[in-house]
Order: sequence, then structure tokens, then C-alpha cells
Amino acid sequence: MVDSIQALWLGVIQGLTEFLPVSSSGHLVLAQKLLGLKEPALLFDVSVHVGTLLAVVVYFWPDLWSMVRGLWARDQQGRQGRRLLWLVVAGSVPTALLGLFLKDWFEAMFASTAAVGVALVITGGLLLATRWLPPGDRGLERTGAGRAFLVGLAQGLAITPGISRSGSTISVGLMLGLERRLAAHFSFVLSVPAILGALLLQLLHLDAARQVALAPLLVGAAASALTGYLALRFLLRVVQRGKLHLFAPYCLLLGIAALLFF
Repeated sequence: MVDSIQALWLGVIQGLTEFLPVSSSGHLVLAQKLLGLKEPALLFDVSVHVGTLLAVVVYFWPDLWSMVRGLWARDQQGRQGRRLLWLVVAGSVPTALLGLFLKDWFEAMFASTAAVGVALVITGGLLLATRWLPPGDRGLERTGAGRAFLVGLAQGLAITPGISRSGSTISVGLMLGLERRLAAHFSFVLSVPAILGALLLQLLHLDAARQVALAPLLVGAAASALTGYLALRFLLRVVQRGKLHLFAPYCLLLGIAALLFF
């Protein structure tokens, strides 16, 4: 089990790479290969993911509440909430199907540094492609289930280590003509059921009888929540300014380095 200092650093890294479009899973694989690190204990991994989930819920609470309120409200805000909820359901279908039926295939890629390198190059290519996209004009009312399904498909494929979940879903949303703000907000609202599902799967594999230290769990969760919240604020400003492609060189160079040196 990690100590509190290690928990602090791992929580900070998790919070940053989970939301910035650079692939947290890809960084984990490369760090393990390069530095000989071991994967953190499962319960600690759950705690830092709870932290990042908390960051999403706090930051996007107005969007999440609008979906809940839309279940009974009949005003304009309620209609928008119901529509967003419908899009999240449509986008969650491909994510769930890919996660359930191809989980073992995706997990096998964690053993291949070459696969991670290729995936990082793909992420870099997606981010770079947004450089030449005109600002989208499709708001919530003009976005249908088909586009939501495609964004959800990108999220499902991002189970691959090296494919950034935020980078791929926002890029695909922009390519489908979504407004920048909607592409970013939908990406992270869509992540809530995905993160919850992944957490539930992890909890099923926990050993309840194992003795664990509480302090590192709390430190890791708090660090990932705080840095995740700050990373969210930063990334949404970057997307709003049409500068998502600025992350592309880092992903491309890291992917190429992984292919060359590993």
C-alpha cells in the first residue's frame, strides 16, 4: 500500500492526466515500464477515481441537476435537461457495450508498450485535426442521438491505454459540428456513468478483509479531486478558445518515443 506522500503525488498525477487530453492510462503504462513502478493497490485506485468523479460532479453540477430536474419539470430548462439526459443515455450505450464485451481485449493492451505508443499517436492526430475545424454551430437542440452515439463510441474506444478519453470525445464532438462549449460539457457529463461503471467493477474485485490505511486513501482522493477540478477549468478554457490542438505535439512525441525506445 502506498504511503501518504506517494498518495499525494499519485493523486495529483491522476487528477491532471484524467482530464487533460494526454491519457492517464497511457502514462501509467509508460511509467511502469520506464521506472519499474508497480500499479497502485486496487482500493487506492478506487479512491483516486472517486476524487476525479467528485471533481466532475462539482464542476458540472448545473448540467447534472438539469437532467434530474428534467424528469418532472415542464419549463424550458426542464426540456433542455431531458434532452441532455437522452443524449447521455444514447452516448452511454456504445461505451457500455465495448466495456462489457471487449474488456479483456482492451486490458491486454496494457502489457504492450508499442500499442500504447500507437494509441498516443492516434490521440495526437485527433487533437491536431481540431486545428483546422471551423467553430461548430450545433447546440443542444440540434444535436441528436446519432451524434451522441458517435461521441460515446469514441469514449468506449478510449478504454485503450494511450487513447485520451477527454481528447477523443471532445475532438469527435467538434468534428461533428457541436459548439465548443457543448462538446466539452457533453464529454464530461457523459463520463459520469462511465466512471461510475468502472468504479463498480473495481469494487467487485476488492478484498473486504484486507487491512488498509485510511490516510493515504483520503489524501489520494483529495489530491485527485482538487487537481482534477483545476484541470477541468483549464481544459474548458482551452477548448472554448479553439486551442485543443496545442496538446497534440506532446502526445505525438510521447507516442513516437514509446515506439522508438521500448
